[in-house]
Amino acid sequence: MQNEEIARIFHELADLLEIKGEEYFKIRAYRNASRILAGLDEPVKEAWKGGRLNKIPSIGKNIAAKINELLTTGNLKKYQELLEEFPPGLLAMITLPGLGPKKAGMIREKLGITSLEELAAAAREKRLRSLPGLGVRTEDEILRNIELRQSRAGRALLDLAGNIAAELTGYLELLPGVARVEAGGSLRRWKETVGDIDLVVASDDPNTVIESLAGHYRIANILEKGYDGAKFQTKWGIAVELEIVPEEVFTLALFRNTGSHAHFEKLQGLFEKKENPAAAALAGKIGEQDIYAMLDLPYIPPELREDRGEVEAALERRLPDLVKLDAIKGDLHVHSTWSDGLAAIEQLADKAKAKGYQYMAVTDHSRSLHIARGLSLDKLQEQHEVIRELNKKQEDFRILTGIEVDILPKGELDCPDEVLKEIDVVVASVHSAFKQDRETMTARLLAAMENRNVDIIGHPTGRLLNQREGYALDLERVLEAAADYGTILEINASPNRLDLSDVNARRAKEKGIKLAINTDAHDLKRLDEMPYGVAVGRRAWLEEKDVVNTMPAGKLLKYLRRR
Repeated sequence: MQNEEIARIFHELADLLEIKGEEYFKIRAYRNASRILAGLDEPVKEAWKGGRLNKIPSIGKNIAAKINELLTTGNLKKYQELLEEFPPGLLAMITLPGLGPKKAGMIREKLGITSLEELAAAAREKRLRSLPGLGVRTEDEILRNIELRQSRAGRALLDLAGNIAAELTGYLELLPGVARVEAGGSLRRWKETVGDIDLVVASDDPNTVIESLAGHYRIANILEKGYDGAKFQTKWGIAVELEIVPEEVFTLALFRNTGSHAHFEKLQGLFEKKENPAAAALAGKIGEQDIYAMLDLPYIPPELREDRGEVEAALERRLPDLVKLDAIKGDLHVHSTWSDGLAAIEQLADKAKAKGYQYMAVTDHSRSLHIARGLSLDKLQEQHEVIRELNKKQEDFRILTGIEVDILPKGELDCPDEVLKEIDVVVASVHSAFKQDRETMTARLLAAMENRNVDIIGHPTGRLLNQREGYALDLERVLEAAADYGTILEINASPNRLDLSDVNARRAKEKGIKLAINTDAHDLKRLDEMPYGVAVGRRAWLEEKDVVNTMPAGKLLKYLRRR
């Protein structure tokens, strides 16, 4: 079991115990364990093998015993008993934004509802609004969130799909007779969600490859099987499609499999216009660069293959020089144990240095965000003094003082200007009153951008992929204001957010807006999520010059102080 799987079981165990009405301290213990394990830099299995579970914060004897049970047997008796006690649809209800275990339990008790389908029907029939703590707006929001989830059913977040693909790829590469394996499809194009995992395999023994993968512990069953491919259902619920080809046509198969369909069709149109179509020449050990060269085109990276003008740009030799991961010189949105993070500032700095970064901004939450242990003004000043002392010991690295200041419901900032103006990096974000109408929410962000002390707007639309749509917002006005005020917009690299999206980040670029690609890391592991944000930037046609945290430290600080 991987860390995420164990963390999910403890999280769901806490939810089920809350519905059951168990003691708060038990529920809190499982929630803390889930959060710690999900963010752990080391595989839980390795800590377990080495007898180090008791060294992990928040992992006491009871939790350690349950981890031991999971890793020894593959199951957790207490969790299985609760799953049998409650209808399976109840867990899906709990995960809806704004609902949670208590409200889901009340709805079950009052109306006998135990599934999303029943909940949606009750919302349409206006039966939820009469329950305590719900009302018309909550009822409407529940229905919208159910419809959003249903519209994205079967689509996995990019990190989950990528982790499964990497595990299966590593397994297939060990099989005799397998020369190459690569993921294609939307995963190779780094789309924010993935419908299924496409794997292209070079092998002359398709049957052995299919039978071997069918026996992998991640695979639940075979959905379809042919001579040179198969489709599997994983235990995570996401499908895997296997295409098996001879090694000599692997590159062509991967190219075709990568898509998108619209991009591939556009290229086929170019082939058809040539006097001597080169398609027959593609069977051979060539690279993708050669395929494009046959059409007199420069190489088009997979992230751009969406038929959004990339072929036309290639024909005119104006493809962007896309930003690369190694161009990122620092992370400007990171949380520490001073607020709701799981790592100390020193630990975060050490990991940032190990990544080759020149700087990192510690941007803990401001005072109003009590749920995230937001810092009082005194604690903020104390933290910044600690950072200044830590910087005296640093060589070729700088910890920047920062804050993620809340944009309050009326647009004011959760920190006085006289404090903000002394801080290196000010990220302003919305964390409350998500249900405000479009005009109010837009005015709220515009007011924050008007403040000269605000450097970056964090996760600008507030969306959570597969969970919550962004708040009502006139994004065009927000983009225009960002261009006018010189405010930086964030691409939040968390796979749950990826906010701004690639489409909106490209709109920002076209208006001359600078962007920052940040992880919003709350633990050491999340610092590794920068590639997802960079992928959004590449899909948005961003170049190094469009991203502020590709600047060296001195240049960046000068740029931030320009307002």
